[in-house]
Amino acid sequence: MGAGKTTLGLEVARRLGREFVDLDQEIARAAGETIPELFARRGESEFRVLEQAAALERLSRGKAAVVALGGGAVTSPAIRRALREHAVTVHVEVDPALAWERARGSSRPLAREESQFRTLYEQRLPVYREVADATARDADDAVLAAAGIHVAIGALESLGELVPGEGQVALVADRHVAGIYGAAVQPELGRRLASTHEVAGKSADDLTGLWRELRLDRSGTVVALGGGTTTDLAGFAAATYMRGIRWVAVPTSLVGQVDAAIGGKTAIDLPEAKNLVGAFHWPARTVIDPALLATLPDAERQNGMAEAVKTGLLAGERLWELPDQELVRRCAAYKAALCLRDPDDRGPRHALNLGHTFAHALETASGYALPHGHAVALGLQAALRLSGRDTAPVDEALAPERARVDRERAWEALLRDKKGRLRIVLLGDEGAHEEELPEPDVRAALDALIAE
Repeated sequence: MGAGKTTLGLEVARRLGREFVDLDQEIARAAGETIPELFARRGESEFRVLEQAAALERLSRGKAAVVALGGGAVTSPAIRRALREHAVTVHVEVDPALAWERARGSSRPLAREESQFRTLYEQRLPVYREVADATARDADDAVLAAAGIHVAIGALESLGELVPGEGQVALVADRHVAGIYGAAVQPELGRRLASTHEVAGKSADDLTGLWRELRLDRSGTVVALGGGTTTDLAGFAAATYMRGIRWVAVPTSLVGQVDAAIGGKTAIDLPEAKNLVGAFHWPARTVIDPALLATLPDAERQNGMAEAVKTGLLAGERLWELPDQELVRRCAAYKAALCLRDPDDRGPRHALNLGHTFAHALETASGYALPHGHAVALGLQAALRLSGRDTAPVDEALAPERARVDRERAWEALLRDKKGRLRIVLLGDEGAHEEELPEPDVRAALDALIAE
């Protein structure tokens, strides 16, 4: 009681585009009485019978929703079993003194006297912790829990506990990252570690080599340790090996932690284009340790900052100015919410392409010599100009220099990417949207990004 479940649940439901259900309100509507009236007339024991029936019916529907349970609901073993089977359960932590201040003087039947209230809290707390898949202090934490994303300083040291399942594990790591963190990760995986694999890229040859080395059965899990290239390759290998096995993403770069490892997109490159062959295969868990960013080279950090600035522009907040742990947590939560709303990239998720139409064209024209973050920064400038918005946030945070690439090659790449329809993601007062623009406007915006 007083934890703020309803307020938090409404916000999470809004972000995920899902129905919000307050179970107490649903029970009251069905009974035609308020919860205090039910307690007074039928007693707590009969209320718990009604609560259990309502919770089990709601949880068994199979329709995605955000459900706020009453504070005593999880004292029912049947409800706890249903939560394990059907739900991601989030414990909204609250200081009991704050909860009492919120609940006192209300009509809540179990909030009449403070000492009784605190005793009830102490009795229920172990049950809350037992049943919870995650704890949350705000909507970002709840969204991350729904997406299976764990963000914490020192998370790498708990990797063995965070990799779900019981089967064997294959560790796939970037060669450079393996040299830094491999010795720490392997003992964490312990007896489950069946094999280790070092990779350098994500070509078809890299994929074939990994496929042939894997010795997992259907209960196995691929753990991907590295940047976006590694998580893309390992995720796609997991999506296709034995027709699909679990995988866990452990991104070590900023671009991986705020973008590339989130949302279930996996892919490899072909000579004709980047990410041309891939699959949607959501990780069983994504483990993000912002402490790993301490060893990140400046150039790699800049790549990630471009994606952080993009996310901040979409969210309408200067997320890129936050300390690393909060920057990563907030950016990851924003992208996770969009991807949960649109897992197959058919609508709302398109907003994440802000600036990327131009970025991909510049990368292609450079023969992929232009760093991704530099290309994204320039692409964001173009998208903001076409949106009639100030480019100052990008200029100040990223200061990208114009690219030295062939204009015609960049334009041809952009047309090929858009398949002739120049639908560009723009930023409006209500957020991002796609709009088909006249060819001269798009061409002028691209040309402005290229050095003379």
